[in-house]
Amino acid sequence: MAGVSGGKPRYEGGSGFGDGASGEPALPEAFRAAVADLLGTRLRPEITLGETPAPRRLAPYAHALTATVEVDGEELADGRLVLLHDPSGHEAWRGEFRLVSLAQADLEREIADDPLLAEVGWSWLTDALEQFGCAYVEPGGTVSRAYSQYFGAMAERPSSTEIEIRASWTPVPRGDGSLDLGTHLRAWGELLCQCAGLPPSPLPLPAPGAPSPSTAAQTSSVVPMPTRRQPRGGV
Repeated sequence: MAGVSGGKPRYEGGSGFGDGASGEPALPEAFRAAVADLLGTRLRPEITLGETPAPRRLAPYAHALTATVEVDGEELADGRLVLLHDPSGHEAWRGEFRLVSLAQADLEREIADDPLLAEVGWSWLTDALEQFGCAYVEPGGTVSRAYSQYFGAMAERPSSTEIEIRASWTPVPRGDGSLDLGTHLRAWGELLCQCAGLPPSPLPLPAPGAPSPSTAAQTSSVVPMPTRRQPRGGV
């Protein structure tokens, strides 16, 4: 996996094609521009981005990114973001592009036992999309928690609890026709940092032509989880 700190990956072939074709000449210009927007975006310094083979059966064109959140050399959260593109449009998406994401992190047991964890986890995504002024439709997803108890050769490992947020949404073009996917990537990066228990980043300036974030977005009622320093998977 190619990755660099500061949230800017190197372009080394993370795109995939549903029909198995390859080679840049086959890429539609709209897809090229969308991928370039993602690759030109920098995130918070705690996030390291990389690229991974994209799924081939979800759409004619796809590009996949991976991300990890690290503090003091310890991995606190990770995830994957996939950009899908169907030039003919997709009825369920209500558009030609779709973002599909996975975010996961280990939790302390007392946090995982909170009955409102799922609602809070989903609000991290929607709050981040609103905070960064993202235009989107048709959001959907799941928030899961998993308890793991280890046995046999792994019995010495402490039990662990993990939150997993799977989500997808359709980015909507702005007035100038651009998708401004950089704002969506930054919002997703903020979701990862929330999962990791890091403090929220300062409110960003809205992108050109984007509506100003609402007062509710500026003062979110969602309290981030306490900062953690436990590596994923325990010792």
